Amino acid sequence: MKLALRQGRLETLQFLRSRESVVFTLGFPVIMLAIFAAIFGGTEIDGGVTLTQYFVTGMIATGLMTVSFQNLGIWIPIERDRGVLKRYRGTPMPKWVYFAGKVLMILGIAIAETAVLLLMSVIFFGLDLPSTAGRWLTFGWVSLLGITACTLLGIAISSLARTSRSGSAVVTPIALILQFTSGVFLVFTSLPGWMQSVSALFPLKWMCQGLRYVFLPDSFAAQEPAGTWELGRVALVLALWCVAGLALCLTTFRWTAPREG
Repeated sequence: MKLALRQGRLETLQFLRSRESVVFTLGFPVIMLAIFAAIFGGTEIDGGVTLTQYFVTGMIATGLMTVSFQNLGIWIPIERDRGVLKRYRGTPMPKWVYFAGKVLMILGIAIAETAVLLLMSVIFFGLDLPSTAGRWLTFGWVSLLGITACTLLGIAISSLARTSRSGSAVVTPIALILQFTSGVFLVFTSLPGWMQSVSALFPLKWMCQGLRYVFLPDSFAAQEPAGTWELGRVALVLALWCVAGLALCLTTFRWTAPREG
């Protein structure tokens, strides 16, 4: 565990020293929230909810996905291409310590990013924080399941990139498509039916829905596709993606670049 904590500290320091990663990972959700809030202001949608309040839930989910899925999908191929993973594998350090360090880094950055988004939303956009322990508990398990699934999928998809330069090209389009089809930038029920059905196969849609339950009034549940929050289905889908992501990691992860065999 001491090795894992040290590896987590090392991963966090490496992340913070990369200005591009810090700006993109931490700044993107905040910037997008500010832009949409400036454009739509106090525009209301059904259920007495403003578009800004709706965007907050989606941007929190996007932040969790960005720091885990997108971050790992881009940076692991860079480390693999530079031979960092190969050197790790050749040391006495247990392999799980490498992944534990990544997880600790992701958890720390995710907590900081979520705190910034909530603080900004409360101060500038009038977001009401949950008033019951039950909603905070839901916030916890939705975030934990969501970030676990996205972390495992980020590790798995990192194996698709054949070089360090192709990681961003592989991961970024997938992340953007999921954001536009999962109810982050647009009200989910305003999307075409087929698009709703496809996005329901992936975790981001369910992360957004679970967070809408936490931060939006109960009256908005009628605007969801099923007319309810479907928290049981949210938990089931995210848990299934955790299992699927773990299976993909165990079967596809590579320590060396393809050209090295």
